[in-house]
Amino acid sequence: MNEHQLPAQELKQAIAQKALALGFNKVGIAKAESGIEAERLQEWLSLGYQADMDWMANPKRQDITQVMSGAKSVICLALNYYTPHQHSSHRQVGKISRYGWGRDYHKVLTKKLKALATWLESLSNDLGDYQGEKIQTRYYVDTGPIAEKAFAQRAGIGWIGKHSNVITRDYGSWLFLGEVLTNLELEPDRPHTEHCGTCTRCIDACPTGAIAQPFVVDANRCIAYHTIENKAKQIPEAIATNLQNWVAGCDICQDVCPWNHRFAQETSEADFHPFPHNIDPQLTDLVTMTEEIWDQHFKGSALRRIKRDRWQRNAQTLIDKG
Repeated sequence: MNEHQLPAQELKQAIAQKALALGFNKVGIAKAESGIEAERLQEWLSLGYQADMDWMANPKRQDITQVMSGAKSVICLALNYYTPHQHSSHRQVGKISRYGWGRDYHKVLTKKLKALATWLESLSNDLGDYQGEKIQTRYYVDTGPIAEKAFAQRAGIGWIGKHSNVITRDYGSWLFLGEVLTNLELEPDRPHTEHCGTCTRCIDACPTGAIAQPFVVDANRCIAYHTIENKAKQIPEAIATNLQNWVAGCDICQDVCPWNHRFAQETSEADFHPFPHNIDPQLTDLVTMTEEIWDQHFKGSALRRIKRDRWQRNAQTLIDKG
């Protein structure tokens, strides 16, 4: 088989079919070129909205060609993680963000992305040097300096909502994103249009005012940032008094989104269904958690990023402010 036996459009269709067969829910193609998001990121950084997340200033994030030399296309993937379990309103239990309820999404998506990238590279064996060179790939799950939300919108996956998450007509915003960069020049999909309209529910619902303006989140005021990334011994008072029992992350802006009310559907990925200890954990259990229990509960979990001392700090803060 040579390149003339598999036209570019057929190759693009084959990539989409392979991605869906691997379990991805959405797939789209964008050109590997940075756009207005680079300027917006620079403005965001200049305002200090990254707090102490210094990695956000990596210059590669503003120029995708620095992430992979020779990249021509970005294959954008999305995987639905929603499960219908609901949080308790009891003051003695903590709330954990839905993304962390099950198995670590990095592990789940990386396995699928690796399979897609390996399959794509293997086509070189059948096609020869497609488009004049050996097929090359590089894949990421929120593990590299890529403006993945901007590329997802450009690839037609969905649009960036006012809460800064990607929203789709099919699944709302309960999606994990991943990318495969490749030197193949694939026809890009049509960028998705925005459909938030005049709605401001996410902005109005945030108890700490973290959505500084539509589409712009200030990490310094974000509950998710302070419960996950902030390593200080104490959470700032303005945040601590407004945690609303969030002990790991925060889903308020997504919970109130009308698109999630209308289009959220249960994931088909078994790994994303909740571990029992991630639904309504008792605050006192988190405060007294030993290193051994922490290790046992969060092995294979994205929540392992939150070390035991931060779990205890977050839970104790809720108890003190309760």
